[in-house]
Amino acid sequence: MNRKATIHRLLDEAAYEVLAYIKDSELLFEDRWVPAADIKSKLELNFVAVPKLATQYGEKGWLFAILARMLEDKALVEYEKRGSRAYYRSKQS
Repeated sequence: MNRKATIHRLLDEAAYEVLAYIKDSELLFEDRWVPAADIKSKLELNFVAVPKLATQYGEKGWLFAILARMLEDKALVEYEKRGSRAYYRSKQS
């Protein structure tokens, strides 16, 4: 397997782990909408994404955003924005 395929497979696996967390958490939230902040916090998915000599003010949820978008593209999760807060839930089949 080449490097690109391996990296994409690992990202896919990570996305499915996020999906599993969302499904496990849905019962705790109204209408199954799980706050993105809760997902990022509980799974510790906030990271600094710039070189050490560059400036970024705090950790960001860029990795979670990528994984969540991968799930959206596969029609596995729904996204909702309420004010400044984002929420996700699994798609019911």
